[in-house]
Amino acid sequence: MNPLFPIFLKLENLHTLIVGGGYVGLEKLTAVLNNSPEAIIRLVAPEIRAEIVEIAQENKRITLIYRKFEVIDLEHQDIILIATNDKEANKAIRNMAKKERLLVNVADTPDLCDFYLSSVVQKDSLKIAISTNGKSPTLAKRVKELLNDVLPNDIEMLLNNLQTIRNQLKGNFEEKVKYLNDLTQKMVEK
Repeated sequence: MNPLFPIFLKLENLHTLIVGGGYVGLEKLTAVLNNSPEAIIRLVAPEIRAEIVEIAQENKRITLIYRKFEVIDLEHQDIILIATNDKEANKAIRNMAKKERLLVNVADTPDLCDFYLSSVVQKDSLKIAISTNGKSPTLAKRVKELLNDVLPNDIEMLLNNLQTIRNQLKGNFEEKVKYLNDLTQKMVEK
């Protein structure tokens, strides 16, 4: 069983710190921006890849700090993504963040994570996060490919129609839910 609680965060309302400016830092940065283009991000690292610098030059919501991590970097942050190539430093940063009660993800170290970055399928307004509980990101990637192929490209039209119906429904909450459940049940019947 996967005990993780799925959640979608509005990162434009939170402050995200990425520690590490190498390839994994780039991977974390692009994952955040692909899902939350308006995210507020600080990235701290003594050396920062050129690709990260280019992204930051095009996005005013990204601040780059060229130095090693310091505990002061945790101030006014909500979520920390740790992506250095130093396992001991990653663990030390994680421990400092936990003392501040911050949510932490440590790259390639599931035991030190409060959350995992999921594999994501997105077609217009529909977004599906896939988790393997940290066991196999590769399988999550394959499931993502499968769902991308199976979900219709015109899903936005369906979502808009369902929203219109939902907004026009009269009656109590329970009646509305039953009607929408009955209506959408036809979509999954074989």
